[in-house]
Amino acid sequence: MKTQEANTVKLLVGIAVAMLLALSAFGQSTQTIRGKVVDEISKTPLIGVNLMVIGTGDQPLGSSTDVDGNYRIENVPVGRQTLKITYIGYEEQLLPNIVVTAGKEVILNLTLTESISQLNEVVVVANTKDDKTATNNEFAIVSARSFNLDDTKRYAGALGDPSRMAANFAGVIGGDDSRNDIVVRGNSPTGMLWQLEGLNIPNPNHFGSLNSTGGPVSMLNNNNLDKSDFMTSAFPAQYGNAVAGVFDIRLRDGNNQKSEFLAQMGFNGFELGAEGPLSKNHKGSYLVNYRYSTLGIFDALGIEFGTGSNVPLYQDLNFKVSFPTKNNGKLSIFGLGGISEIDLLGSEADLGSNTDLYGNENEDGFPRYKTGIAGISFEKNISSKTFMKLTAGVSATEESFTSDSLVRDGNEEVVARFQRSQAAFTTSKASVVGSFRTKFSSKNSLVYGFYVDALNFDLYNRDIFANAGSDSVRINVEDATVLYQAFATWRHRFSNRLSLNTGLHAQYYALNEQAVVEPRLGLQYMINGNQSISLGYGIHNQIQSPYTTYVQTKIADDEYRLTNTNLDFTTSQHVVLTYDWNISETLRLKAEAYYQDLSNVPVEQRASSFSAINTGSSFIPSDQDSLVNTGSGRNYGIELTLERFFNKGYYFLITSSIFDSQYAGSDGIERNTAYNTRYVVNGLFGKEFRLGSKQKFFSVNLKVTTIGGKYLTPIDVQASQQFGRTIFNENEAFTEKQDAYFRTDIKLAYRKEYKKSTLEFAIDLQNVTNNQNIFSQSYNPRTNSVVTQYQQGFFPVPFVRFTF
Repeated sequence: MKTQEANTVKLLVGIAVAMLLALSAFGQSTQTIRGKVVDEISKTPLIGVNLMVIGTGDQPLGSSTDVDGNYRIENVPVGRQTLKITYIGYEEQLLPNIVVTAGKEVILNLTLTESISQLNEVVVVANTKDDKTATNNEFAIVSARSFNLDDTKRYAGALGDPSRMAANFAGVIGGDDSRNDIVVRGNSPTGMLWQLEGLNIPNPNHFGSLNSTGGPVSMLNNNNLDKSDFMTSAFPAQYGNAVAGVFDIRLRDGNNQKSEFLAQMGFNGFELGAEGPLSKNHKGSYLVNYRYSTLGIFDALGIEFGTGSNVPLYQDLNFKVSFPTKNNGKLSIFGLGGISEIDLLGSEADLGSNTDLYGNENEDGFPRYKTGIAGISFEKNISSKTFMKLTAGVSATEESFTSDSLVRDGNEEVVARFQRSQAAFTTSKASVVGSFRTKFSSKNSLVYGFYVDALNFDLYNRDIFANAGSDSVRINVEDATVLYQAFATWRHRFSNRLSLNTGLHAQYYALNEQAVVEPRLGLQYMINGNQSISLGYGIHNQIQSPYTTYVQTKIADDEYRLTNTNLDFTTSQHVVLTYDWNISETLRLKAEAYYQDLSNVPVEQRASSFSAINTGSSFIPSDQDSLVNTGSGRNYGIELTLERFFNKGYYFLITSSIFDSQYAGSDGIERNTAYNTRYVVNGLFGKEFRLGSKQKFFSVNLKVTTIGGKYLTPIDVQASQQFGRTIFNENEAFTEKQDAYFRTDIKLAYRKEYKKSTLEFAIDLQNVTNNQNIFSQSYNPRTNSVVTQYQQGFFPVPFVRFTF
């Protein structure tokens, strides 16, 4: 391992030297903006669309689309540009804030919405495409927004991670520095759906455990991301098997006309990337990025970075290859894979520290993770009004964990160890997805399709009690099943002001023959040219995880019984009311009120405070058996977003949420959920300065977050002392409110444009006030006391990026 890491270091040093040699002479830098323009619904290429770069001086820069909908604008000055798109019979579109750099061509693939003309009526309405947060999915009219590469790079504290970036949006609760779990409006992170290029995928994070949707480091490389969607409630009918939110991730195509390269170092790792045409005579492209753990590199160099012996080692690969086919079709092959491991050595822990968010000073743990996702898709217009996309893919995860309990003598030296646990979880999925879009007229359109996910799982988990000479096998199963889903959404535009989306989503789970049909509704009315009001409603159902389904209970020596196999879907009903006001071209106010009712939540048969609502935000699965679908929950609140889009060198984003999140277990008592912080406030501000020549930029980005304190379950000290481990007083579940979470991050960045390359430096100063935010509390048998673990203190994260 050390030899491999040393070779990696040598390679990266060579790349750094190449970067310095590649820096070109100073001079005025320009770049190309190009892409394709298609109809929003049918995806038919639009011929003769006019595109103009605004504000470039006496000589305007522009282009028109050809017979395939392609356009190309050359000699665009570097910096931030605005693009105006016009086409007869379609709504005008204005795209400000396009970041043009010397090191990479700007490829913008655009969609236009057909106008509705009505006699004797002159209507001036806001163009939703001018909304910088407008989603790819035109049916997502409430609780949704888009994001792109620039968003993941710009915000302080985001670290290039889509999940950490999303924590800045209204309705999303962060507050866990160790992981990037998405807590939406009081829901468990397990309620999230991840999609990649239309495929339903497993947890796309390093150290991402089976029963969670987050982890410490994302495997999704933000340099490969295209414009993607994030939804937090009442999402359209094409999304199913989720009750909280949706991450619909899209990967961009590589540059099919010019080879481009990237070298980068940051929190997520040392990274090398390349893209370009497959050959000189082929219009296909490739895009690939490889990344290796930054702390792993430092460890190979003998540099201590505050993790002691607990060094996370991980690497990942993201790729996409695209081939154009006849008659405006496209074939794409894409995927990502990651490997991660860490040795959590309590035997080498600083016994006076309470800052380890992952390990346990009384155990040595050895978790190992592997994830792989690959897919192939084919898309084309099968007529002038109908677009088709077919996707097939496979995914697999492997997770293993062993741990040893440590025995110390009076000098606190480890004198013995006993195996404490053993776990191995393997899952795989083969998927087929079909999506179709038919445009009947400018007023009526239909989107419909299906998903088939064939699931396989092999799960084993064993607890070992050396002091009692016994063990308990919590799960031991190998099985397979299929989840079928189908959807259809019809959109009717009564006028340019009023539109209605109605849809149905159906799913059938073969494991226990469950079936459900879910209605979805979206209604939007444009009050005037810059204000709108929208209503969203949906019923959403989610299957239980295979681990929960196959947890077993021990009834005698070597005799177990399955008690959870008949669990039904968990059901959620969402209602959302949205008011949107574009105060000016650069300033937007958005307010949302929502109510969510959760039913059929798994709880214990005996009267207790347990509910599956509170699981899913840790590395350890829940082992509760004898569950029934009689639990309930509710989330309601109000959210405000005030956003100034980047203009004249600065931006700001202020989001706030006031909410309540309650649940009832089988004891019928209504309690706070584990995620009921009551309020979240985020304030982000950024300013960009030009330094001397027009080729140098310096920016300052600030983020301030405060979150209401979480409710924790008090520890039963007497019982913990008796059993030598943490025992919680479940009768008082989630009654102890902690202090509020507060954190300030500052990001300083410098960008230099050369003739044909771009060099960027940044440092992300996380938790600059070194505020001590409570992470958790536990019982320590070594000290016979309750200890408090605190979250990350002040932590600087450097970043270097070079594109050429």
